[in-house]
Amino acid sequence: MKAVKILSIENATRNVMHVKTEKPQGMTYLPGQAVDVAINSPKWKDELRPFTFTSLNSDMYLEFFIKTYPDHKGVTKQIAKLINGDSLLIGDVFGDIRYEGEGIFIAGGAGITPFMAILKDLDKNNSIGANKLIFANNTAEDIIGNDFFTQLLGKNFVNVLSKEENKKYEHGYITKELIESQLQNDKPHFYLCGPPPMMDAVLKQLKELGVEESRIVKEVY
Repeated sequence: MKAVKILSIENATRNVMHVKTEKPQGMTYLPGQAVDVAINSPKWKDELRPFTFTSLNSDMYLEFFIKTYPDHKGVTKQIAKLINGDSLLIGDVFGDIRYEGEGIFIAGGAGITPFMAILKDLDKNNSIGANKLIFANNTAEDIIGNDFFTQLLGKNFVNVLSKEENKKYEHGYITKELIESQLQNDKPHFYLCGPPPMMDAVLKQLKELGVEESRIVKEVY
């Protein structure tokens, strides 16, 4: 584990912290990969949690969007209390989710983080193409990176809100019909990351749409 100083920490949404830290010398990672993180203090240094990089390997810093759970009284609640100059412990890089080709990204809540890095990388290489993002959240306030994705994807950024009705967004949950409405070619890839209930539902919908398992790239957060 390597100690890194927090360069900036602020709320991205009401329960998600946007954290930038120093980058350990020699560290490399791919878009979509993650790392074990702990708070650098005697009480918390052995409490490791996996977080996905939202920065790119070419950046001179590490960046994370970390969902906090104040009711759990655990690591993320403590992370929300940290300030600039505090430090985290960074472990080894891991994770197999990666870009396989053009398609539809489907995310729920903090499950957006690997896709943020992948889409940033595609944008950097002028390869966004016709990729689409369907993003499920409770309310509009919970949408991580709303401005970023709107600017990047335009009409190919589809938001679904389960607990708020808003004329700008879809209401309810991700459905087979919604996914089908976004299909543009016969063989797109599907990228999934979100809480287990959402993942189970979407995988069932993709199966009903006849999507082969080989075209599904998934990760549960």
